[in-house]
Amino acid sequence: MEKLKDKFKSVRIKLFISLCIVVILIVLFLIIINNVVLESFYLYSKTESVKTVYERINTYYNEIAINGNSSINIDEELNKISVKNDFDILIKNDENILLYSSEKDLSTAIDKINEIIINNKISSLNYKGNKDVIIYKNSNVVIRKIVDLRSSINYIFLTGQLDNGNILYIRIPISSIQESVRISNNLLILIGGISIIIAGIIASFISRKFTEPITELNNIATNMSKLDFSKKYIEKDTDDEINNLGKSINLMSEKLEYTIKQLRETNVELEKDIEEKSKIDEMRKQFISDVSHELKTPIALIQGYAEGLVENVNTDEESRKFYAEVILDEAEKMDALVKSLLELMKLEYGKREFASTKFDIVELINEVIRKCNVMLEENKIEVEFDQSKKVEVIADNFYIDQVVTNYFTNAIKHADEVNGKKQIKIKLEERKKGKIRIKVFNTGEKIKEENLNKIWQRFYKEDTSRNRDSGGTGIGLALVKAIMNNYQNDFGAENKENGVEFYFDLDIPID
Repeated sequence: MEKLKDKFKSVRIKLFISLCIVVILIVLFLIIINNVVLESFYLYSKTESVKTVYERINTYYNEIAINGNSSINIDEELNKISVKNDFDILIKNDENILLYSSEKDLSTAIDKINEIIINNKISSLNYKGNKDVIIYKNSNVVIRKIVDLRSSINYIFLTGQLDNGNILYIRIPISSIQESVRISNNLLILIGGISIIIAGIIASFISRKFTEPITELNNIATNMSKLDFSKKYIEKDTDDEINNLGKSINLMSEKLEYTIKQLRETNVELEKDIEEKSKIDEMRKQFISDVSHELKTPIALIQGYAEGLVENVNTDEESRKFYAEVILDEAEKMDALVKSLLELMKLEYGKREFASTKFDIVELINEVIRKCNVMLEENKIEVEFDQSKKVEVIADNFYIDQVVTNYFTNAIKHADEVNGKKQIKIKLEERKKGKIRIKVFNTGEKIKEENLNKIWQRFYKEDTSRNRDSGGTGIGLALVKAIMNNYQNDFGAENKENGVEFYFDLDIPID
């Protein structure tokens, strides 16, 4: 039962039924029109024919009378008209003398018709409706529809006076219009039946042509609902609505596929963000722990020396000055630590805007070396940087200065003698198109391989005791990492034969 219902839902079946209904309605309309209009039209047509014949005969007689045209054989012309139109024609003069008759007994028939007219007028009193109906009349012509109640024969009967005074009678026997209607209706029903069969064949062909692409589109839409976008509508050369719909579905499929892909990627990113947030929470905990550790020592020193000053542990001026200098130094270190931490947080959380401008990296490196000259002399460190040619890069001058300074001061702190001398070497190396690498090498002890990735973490130091004499806040390399991540450029550290090399990449203008 369900399958049967599904079949009736099919477009093909609906189209077939629709065509059949249209054909049936057309046939019914024609039958109604046939019943209502045919009889009136039939009588009108015959009446016009009779009037036309009257005019022709009247014209013939007028031409003979006026022109004396002997070329017109009136009897022959009347015979042609009678045979051609199946009319009975009779002409009498004003003295009731028969001038022409298409039939031998027509004169008698005319007398009988006049009798019928009189009888019908009498009989019409006993019957509903007239049996003698005048259907046309003017000053010269009267046309009647006459029904012979005895023989049930129907006539159209014209009585008319010609211009020459002769009387013209024309009689047309007419068949039963009801019978004609019945025959016509039967023919229409037969035509309707044949039309339904033909319509069924045409509907089957047309519906198949229309439903096949619709079925294809339905299958594509079904697959799309299952998030399968592999099937596409095969576009035709036509520019009809179905082909345009197929193009629209293909376009919608592509956009949905792209959107879902984007949503999936976004979902993956959200998962990563959630994971990152979890890591950030862990980092915050570690951050609090590290800050507590870093600030504990300077706070204790400040507190101890401050108490010493208050209690006048040492009364001499030199000792008191030393206590005050220690307190000031520790306060400055704490201030530098807090500022560095704030800057690092802003960098890591994207709260800093980078100004990308062109500047000379060689000039920047030389300036950093100049500022650190005192430290270099104190530690007896040789610097090798032979680059004299101008090299333009695209970045934020302020932050790149921080990166170079961190690398250089870090190299100074960890430089040791190798082969009797301490050295720092700075090199510029052109990488792939649009990139340049800055390398800072220092002689000395290598970093353990397992720690090469850890040194970029906050407060991480190779020396686990975190000796304060080594200086620094322990977040310099974390700042470098945050800055380079913002530029999405490579950075890192490598152990070399006689020491350690730090590097980072920058963008250069492309000609």
